[in-house]
Amino acid sequence: MTVSKDVIQPLVSSWLPGQRWFAGKGRDAEIDIDWLADLEGAPPVTIWAARVAYADGDTETYQVPLVLRDSPLDSLEHVLLGTVDTDDGTRWLYDALHDKDSTPAWLLGMRDGAVEGPVRFARYVDDPAEIPVDEPSLALSGEQSNTSMIFGDVAILKVFRRLQPGLNPDIEVQGELSKLGAKHIAKLLGAVEADVDGEPSSLAMLQEYLRTATDGWVLATTSVRDLMAEADLHADEAGGDFAGEAERLGAAVAQVHADLVTAFGTRTATEQELAVRAQTMRERLERSIAIVPQLAEIAEPLADIFADVAQLGGGVPVQRIHGDLHLGQALRTVYRWVLIDFEGEPMADIGDRREFDSPLRDVAGMLRSFEYAGHHRVIETGHDAQLSYRANEWSGRNRDAFCTGYADAAGTDPRAESVLLRAYEADKAVYEAVYEARNRPAWLDIPLASLTRLATDGGTA
Repeated sequence: MTVSKDVIQPLVSSWLPGQRWFAGKGRDAEIDIDWLADLEGAPPVTIWAARVAYADGDTETYQVPLVLRDSPLDSLEHVLLGTVDTDDGTRWLYDALHDKDSTPAWLLGMRDGAVEGPVRFARYVDDPAEIPVDEPSLALSGEQSNTSMIFGDVAILKVFRRLQPGLNPDIEVQGELSKLGAKHIAKLLGAVEADVDGEPSSLAMLQEYLRTATDGWVLATTSVRDLMAEADLHADEAGGDFAGEAERLGAAVAQVHADLVTAFGTRTATEQELAVRAQTMRERLERSIAIVPQLAEIAEPLADIFADVAQLGGGVPVQRIHGDLHLGQALRTVYRWVLIDFEGEPMADIGDRREFDSPLRDVAGMLRSFEYAGHHRVIETGHDAQLSYRANEWSGRNRDAFCTGYADAAGTDPRAESVLLRAYEADKAVYEAVYEARNRPAWLDIPLASLTRLATDGGTA
């Protein structure tokens, strides 16, 4: 059954801006759609490319897979775009990624290496049986940038919503690390790409699902809650002490960094590159003051921290990194820590996300995450002097443990590179301050307190 673009477009135009993964909320925009592919199945799926043209001249492209149903389904009511009239009667139009009968089309395509119009499916494993085509799917909730589905307890399919030209770093990195047999990643099983506006773009990736895993944020914040419940114990005395896991996580991150060097190589940053990096950090700070006025009080010493990077004179090792590392991107299985989501910052250009950078950026991101984990209870329960003391104690202990684990595995201690590590932490905390001011004002005190410490005592946050 074919439904024309003219019928589909107004439904997509009204539905798309309300989706969690749509980045242009609140901006004036015009939306146009173009057909990408029809995927065979029961029911069949049509993939559309939705092009968003903003009033200020910016443009974005989103992937929208849709399915028509002969009758309404209560289980899909939350992803209903609307109804359309056809020669065969009224049909209901849904987001196909939430339709359990439609989602096997992606796995079948990868298993068979199919080509559907401009869409190409690829299998990254030798054995077709590793693609779980017979397992039911469950769409996950809460993702900000993509849509993911678990197939049984075997594999997870991530569908990229915002499309950009080029190979998505998540596919690129996990594909290369899977070839190496890297221990601390999830194996890549398959991927999908398509020609969009004449250039290849990544549509989706399938990787192993770690069914025994718990994400690091959940484990860390559980440790903090246990500590806060024991008013007379220090962080190293509480039964839920997390420092051992933090140390093992540090070692895992160091090993992934080493694997990335094996896969992609390394080089040293020039003096000019470091000067540009310092300038970028300073400009972010200057822009942020308009959104977070409190930054003006500490802007000068923070600018000095960034200026110190330009004085390093080059020679800093750079390589491919994770790019958006925090506790939520680390999973603890029964046997090991695993890092996920090598996509980098989803809103950044793919070319920028593939650039070499210092592994200290990843270290700084994880240290910031420990700071957040330690202080989340203070925010939730109100500012109490004792809780704040214990939050600082937990954060400091686990930050140090992480760095110790990293140093033991890498042979170099990130804390020894204090100028660069301090600058990356400060830059990340400035970014956090803007985010919190816009989205969670109650949490703004966490990055502001860190930035104040960085600005006043010169140490890491």
